[in-house]
Amino acid sequence: MINIIECPICKNKTLQFLTRCTDFTVSHETFEIHQCTNCTLGITTPRPNTNKLGQYYQSEGYVSHSGKTSGGIGSIYKLARKFTLNWKRSTIQKLKKEGSILDFGCGTGEFLHAMQNSGWSITGVEPSDLARSKAVNLTKQHIHNTLEVPNYFDVITAWHVVEHVPDLAETVLKLKSCLKKDGILFIAVPNFQSPDGNSYKENWAGFDVPRHLWHFSKKSMNALLESAGLKLIDTLPMKLDSYYVSLLSEKYKNNNKFSITCLVKAFFEGLRSNLSAKRDTNHSSLIYIAKVHEI
Repeated sequence: MINIIECPICKNKTLQFLTRCTDFTVSHETFEIHQCTNCTLGITTPRPNTNKLGQYYQSEGYVSHSGKTSGGIGSIYKLARKFTLNWKRSTIQKLKKEGSILDFGCGTGEFLHAMQNSGWSITGVEPSDLARSKAVNLTKQHIHNTLEVPNYFDVITAWHVVEHVPDLAETVLKLKSCLKKDGILFIAVPNFQSPDGNSYKENWAGFDVPRHLWHFSKKSMNALLESAGLKLIDTLPMKLDSYYVSLLSEKYKNNNKFSITCLVKAFFEGLRSNLSAKRDTNHSSLIYIAKVHEI
C-alpha cells in the first residue's frame, strides 16, 4: 500500500481525514479518503500499489471496461449512455464544428465512435486491454495504451478519467501538451461536494474507492487547471449522473442489493440534488472546459 503525504496540486502536506468507504464493486475492502486543507482535493490513502490497481477493475459490474449492461442497473446505464453520447457531441460541436479529437480513457469506444460518425478524426487512449480491444472492434482504429500519441488535437476529452490516474498533475500537463494552440480540453469528474455527495456520505458511489484515487471539488479542479497553465472557460453540469450515482448509492446502502425501492429513492434524491445544485452549478458530476492560458 502507498501512503500519499502531499497534495499533488498545491504541494500542501497537511491532509485531514474526510471519510472511510467500502469498495462495493470488487474487493469489499475499506479505504480512507483524506482531504487537502488548502485546495480541498480528496485523496484515497493509503492506496494499492500502482501495479496492483488493475485487479480492482476486474468485474463485469465495471461497465466502462466490460461493456456488459445486463441487469436492471446495467440497462439504465445503457439508456443513459445513449442520451449522454449525443449530448456530449452537441456540446463539443457548439465550440468546434469539426476537426481532430483525442479521447483519453476511451473505454470501449462508444464516444469515439459517435464522433467518428459525425466526421471527426478520432484518436483514443485506453490502458485496459479488455476495453481497448472492444474499442478497436467498434471504431476500426488503432487505440493507444498510453498518452504517447503522435498528433496535436483540436479537442481532447477525459470523461471520468483523471480521478483514476496515479500521476494526476503530470497527466493534465501531458494533455495540455497534446492540444493545438486554440484547442479545447473537456474534463468530467464527480463532485463530492454536490448535494447527493453530502447526502450519501461514505455510501456515495462517486467515491468508488480505490479506483478513484482523487476526489474533486470545484475549488480543487480549478486549482489543478491553473497549476497546469490552463484557463477555465466554462463549467457544465452532467445532470443524469446524479440519478445514476444516487441509484448505485441506494444499492450500496441496501447491502449492495438492487430493488424497486432503491430506484424510487434514487430518483427523488437525484432530482433534489439537481434542484439544489442549480443555484451554483454544484452538481454530482461536472464538465470543466479549458483552454491553454495565453500569457
